[in-house]
Amino acid sequence: MKTVKMGIFGLGRGSYFYDNIMLNNGEVVAVCDKDESRIEEAKKLLGKSVKGYTDFDSFIEHEGLEAVMLCNYFHEHAPYAIRALEKNIHVLSECTSNGTMAEGVALVRAAEKSKAYYMISENYPFMKFNREMKRIHDGGTLGKIMYATGEYNHPVDPYDNETLLGLMPYATHWRNMLPRTYYITHSLAPLMYITGATPRRVTAMPVYLPYPKDSLMTVRVQDRAAIVNILNDDDSVFTVTGCAAFGAHGNYYRICGERGQVQNVLDKDVKILLRYNKWETPENTERYNLYVPDIKDKDDTLIEKAGHGGGDFIVIREFFDCIRENKRPIMDEYFATTMASVAMLSHRSMLEGGMPYDIPDFHKEEDRVKYENDTLSPFFGIDGSEPTIACESHKNPRSYEESEEIYAKIVEGMKKTENK
Repeated sequence: MKTVKMGIFGLGRGSYFYDNIMLNNGEVVAVCDKDESRIEEAKKLLGKSVKGYTDFDSFIEHEGLEAVMLCNYFHEHAPYAIRALEKNIHVLSECTSNGTMAEGVALVRAAEKSKAYYMISENYPFMKFNREMKRIHDGGTLGKIMYATGEYNHPVDPYDNETLLGLMPYATHWRNMLPRTYYITHSLAPLMYITGATPRRVTAMPVYLPYPKDSLMTVRVQDRAAIVNILNDDDSVFTVTGCAAFGAHGNYYRICGERGQVQNVLDKDVKILLRYNKWETPENTERYNLYVPDIKDKDDTLIEKAGHGGGDFIVIREFFDCIRENKRPIMDEYFATTMASVAMLSHRSMLEGGMPYDIPDFHKEEDRVKYENDTLSPFFGIDGSEPTIACESHKNPRSYEESEEIYAKIVEGMKKTENK
């Protein structure tokens, strides 16, 4: 089996993949992070032969580099992915593929010209219960899929300011500016992967509830969730969230066909609930089935040890298989930029009271042209440029100066508590 020589850009999240890369017969030959202590830690874990860089320009020139994993800030992947693709280096992008619509256009154009592959590193489709739902879907017993739901629900303690400060170390950090629709990959990707449907139109509404005023969560985004309705190319409909914060923590998926439906049920073990209509239950099958999925895989032992329900191992395996077998990834640049387009355009829909938006098909140049200069963003740019679109549904009027004052006040209060 060919060893894939890989580089990792961004060692905060990137360090979680060291084992899975090596277990899939990959070799981390170069790492890049602005924090030199993370580079030193990487060398301790991976060996002193690993070359460390603090700037991407030098990193991307590392001799023999075949693939890169991008684990930098959430919305800043596209420019670096394009640089790698232009050098015919394979790209695995951890998080959203592009932070603006224009970047999505540029990314697809670069990928089409490159001899290398692009893949979004979305791990939730490979959780065991989602793999089981895909197996059932592909078996055809549900019939034509008409509707599906996907929830990624991740509330946090608004009073745990110590943890929040670690996640959002300053007022203008991207997590403070993150619209609720933008982190959509964990709720949407499994539905696209299971059903094969592609989003074509979106509309969205916010779930708005302000956070306590003495919490760091109150700085910018007060939406707790976004409810996104999607019309697909096969006339099915999805309802998904971005990163939601209502109820209790969990990931929930349901696939509804003309004959039956399947969904995951969170219990001590994650179970599958498979039900059929009374008049359409397949022969030799129970109408009602509740069970823990038992999917056999040649790498079961390694998958069970990996993070995100085994997804962190399988996503690396999928990427390496594409490189070794010279085959296009399922979650390629079109798959990725479609999800990013849903994220961004559903946010605009939410800001406009649910106005529908068509999702571009970036296979088509006429759709690309419409968005090639669309740089609207709720984030501060790499160059320090300010956001050009509101980050929450109520268009929070608080200035950045006021946000920084809130941050300073809360951090000062934390210091006083520590010194008591």
